[in-house]
Order: sequence, then structure tokens, then C-alpha cells
Amino acid sequence: MKDAKDRSFWTDPNAVHRRAMYKGAGYSDADIKSKPHIGIANSFMEGSPGTGHLRQLAEAVKQGIWEAGGLPVEFGIPATCGNIANGIEEMKFELAARDVVAGSVEIVTEIHQFDGLVMLSSCDNIIAGTYLAASRLDIPSLIVTGGSMMPGVYKGRKLLACDVDVARFAADASEMDAIETCACPSFGACATMGTACTMQLLGETLNLVLPGSSIVPGNDHEKTRSAREAGRAIVEMVRENRTPSRLITRETLRNAIMVGMASGGSTNIVLHLLAMANEMDIELSLDDFEELGREIPCICRVKPNGPFNVVDLHQEGGALALMKRIEQKLDTTVETPLGGTWKDLLENVPVRVSEVLPEVKEGEGFPGLKVLYGSLAPKGAVLRPSSVPDEMKRFRGPARVFENDADAFNAIEGGNIHPGDVMVVRYEGCKGSPGMKELMLSTDALVARGLHHSVGLVTDARFSGFNHGSIVGHICPEAFDGGPIALVEEGDIIAVDTIDGTIDLEISEEELQRRAAEWKKPEPKIKRGFMSLYAATCRPADEGGAMQL
Repeated sequence: MKDAKDRSFWTDPNAVHRRAMYKGAGYSDADIKSKPHIGIANSFMEGSPGTGHLRQLAEAVKQGIWEAGGLPVEFGIPATCGNIANGIEEMKFELAARDVVAGSVEIVTEIHQFDGLVMLSSCDNIIAGTYLAASRLDIPSLIVTGGSMMPGVYKGRKLLACDVDVARFAADASEMDAIETCACPSFGACATMGTACTMQLLGETLNLVLPGSSIVPGNDHEKTRSAREAGRAIVEMVRENRTPSRLITRETLRNAIMVGMASGGSTNIVLHLLAMANEMDIELSLDDFEELGREIPCICRVKPNGPFNVVDLHQEGGALALMKRIEQKLDTTVETPLGGTWKDLLENVPVRVSEVLPEVKEGEGFPGLKVLYGSLAPKGAVLRPSSVPDEMKRFRGPARVFENDADAFNAIEGGNIHPGDVMVVRYEGCKGSPGMKELMLSTDALVARGLHHSVGLVTDARFSGFNHGSIVGHICPEAFDGGPIALVEEGDIIAVDTIDGTIDLEISEEELQRRAAEWKKPEPKIKRGFMSLYAATCRPADEGGAMQL
């Protein structure tokens, strides 16, 4: 990229063709030649409450940019809604969409040579894609999040989008119609500690989202005001050259891990933070998650870690409240996007203790995320201990082996899964799926049947942040790479200890080697199109799963 203060790209006599195009688009000569050019990457899409309001937020961003003396240039980037793909084979596209988003922003920004970026996004892998783009491009960047959705109300109780997933197994047709009508009453991301709101929260700690703004509800006018403020702030960031390489360091990423642990956030943060670190040549590994998980317990009782929702967390102070509670563990010397340090910023934030953010004494509670190692996962696996039933903190049982989510779901629905079983769902990793599908069918069915209190599930796939229960994902190496999970046979004993962090296949090393020698890599499930390119170029899950060489 050119130097942000170098205007020759637009002012040089040979740049007439560029100026002609921008004048043709309605910009004036003075705008083109003298103002910082700010790209506005908008993931607006009408088919989701998470993105349906981003058009109006983009207008507020533009107002702020014009007011601060910048030139805004809006362009569209892809957006999907994970709930649309819930339960179907196309869920495999979701993680790979992160790379499409990052690549889309990269291409437009490199060609148009923007001085800074504001990206509008809300949901799961789309917001992660904008973070990845900022890491890659290293020009001053901010993300304006779509915020959280308000909870619905059904028969006097609060209702969240995740409740629909489980209710479909139990409600009759008339009740289900009423539930689905109430579940999403406003714009914003699903108000659980799923991937969308987890990544929105972490955006503040990562210095990519303005402090205090990430999970403001989508229907709150504070969200519009914060979008306008982001427009003003990005122009100042360009003038001060506050780039991601200044603002996102190893210390910043470790701070984000700690906030993720405190929030009990989605296990998908492992993939996204590792991918960002790889993009920026910062040393980060699963060992960092394991180390910090031992230090930081989950202090947030937002679903699936408790009965509350993300709007409740926002009202308690959101990301800043979480950071204040663990301030002594954080590296607060790092810079904020507005200048100054996090120590300065947190100085006036009150300490909040409530039902939403209860007191957790030293040595008590569970980490928001745990890394497991053992003979079934030599390179690691992850789970969320804060949402595992107490009676399943340690479990051991015979393997029930399935090659995909649908087959596992059918076994549950057919009454073929029994208390004490350990379900193994494989060939759903980054390369095997390809795309590392989120398991939603089988995991929701376990909860709906009450089997999450007595049945374990292990997989090389990943999970939605909605999911809870005794489920272990991201097993590495994945089955398609010949990892031990590919060698499990029906009836093998699998033992998982979520407290000590172990996951083992209880067969001899000699038997494991014999099976490995006989194993043959299967044919790829997809041999053309984007997903075949993803499978050929993605890193393994323990390195973030992104298309990075």
C-alpha cells in the first residue's frame, strides 16, 4: 500500500483516468485530491437481522467521515447468515466465507488505494473476515458492528434465536409457528455468547471496534451515534497512522483470549485469533489459550453459560466491564485506537458485580475454553467447560462412529444412542468436510433429548457458539489428514477429562500403528469450485484454518 500521506496517486498529472472515474461517480476535484480516502466495506444483506440494518449504519459512518474531512467510498462485501445453513450440508461454506470476505476487502482496497477502512459486519465468520482483512492490509481500520438483537418474548419469558433450534424437536406445529415469529424481534446478531457476539466483544479488545460500542443493540440509536463516531475516528486514525500493526500485538491478542475466557465465548475464537496471528506473523498457539484458560475463569452468565442474554451484558457494561474485572491480568500498556493506553481508558470504568457478571473466587469456576491433548488429539482439541454439565466434566465410554453430522443426527432420532456412549463425528474438518462444518443437527438433538447429560461427542468439526453440552471439537490432526480420529472403530473406549485437559483413545500404540498403516485417505468430497481451492490451501484448525500459505 502507498503511504497514507502520499497524495500523488490522485494528484499526479498521469492520474487523470482515476480522477475522471471518481468525478464520474460524483466526487469533486477538491475531495479527490486533498482528503483521506476511506473505504467503507459493507456486508449489508437483506436476508438476515444481523445485516439488514447495516445500510443505515453505513450512512452514519459516511456522515462522520465527511464531517472529519475525509472522502467515504462504500462498496459491498459478501454476507451470509449461519442460521440459514443450520442443519444442511452447505454449513461447510461458513468458515471458508471468512476468507472470501477478507479477500474481497483486500482486492477492492488494493486497487482503490484507500487510506483507511471502516468495515460494517455483525455475524460469525463475516465479522471474523473483516478482522482478517484489517490484519492483512495494515492500514488504519475500524469495524462497525451491527450489535446485538433484542430478546423476543413468548408466553411471558424471554426467547432467543438459539431457543428455536431446540424447540423444533419438542413443540407442536402451532406453537413452533408462534416461537419462530417471536424469536428475532429486532436487527442485530443473535443475543447469545455465540460466535457473532463473542467476536463483536473481542473487537474492542483487539482495537478494531470503538470502546463501548460493540454489542449496543441493533435497534438502539446509540448504535447510530457510535457509527457516526467511527467515521470521525477513522479520519483521525489515518492522520495519526494508527495501523493494525501498531494496535494489534501479541499482547493485544492475548488480552483478547483472556476476555474470551471471561465471557465464556464461542470456541470459534480459537480459529479466528490464530488466523489473525498468522496473518501478522505474531507467535500465537493453542498453548496460549490453555495457559490463559487456567488463569481466567468464565465470569459471564450469558447463554449458553447461564440464563442471561447479550443485551443484559451490554447493560452491565459489555466488553469494558469484562476487561475491568480482569484488569490485573491484562497488559494495559497497549495502545487504544483513540490514542492513550488501555490503562488510561479503564481507569474510569466501574467494577461491576451482578447476576450477569457474578463474583468468582480465586480457584473456583471453570475456564471459558479448554484445550485438550491426548492420544486422540495429539495436536489439540477444544471445548467450553463452562457449558458442560457437572456430571460430564469427566466421561468415558464406547465410541459410536459416524462419518458426518446427518448420520449422527439420524442415530439420535432413531433411538440408537444411549447414555454412556461417546459419539465420534469425523471427516468434517477443514479439509475433510471441506470447510470445517458446524455440527448443529446432532448437538441440538442431544440437548433436546436430554442426552447431553450422559452422552459425549467428539469431532474434527467445530460448533456454533449456541451449542452446549459435553462436546469436544477441532480435534487435530483431522481425519482427512490421517489423525487418530480416522482410526477409531465402533466400540473403542474414549476417555475425556475436561478438568485435567485430556482426550484419549484407549487402544495400544501397536494397534494404533497397525490401523494407521492400513488407513487410506478418502477421495475429496468436493473436487471443483471455491471449496476445493479452500481445502487445498487452508491451514489446519490448530493454526486457524484460513487460506494462508
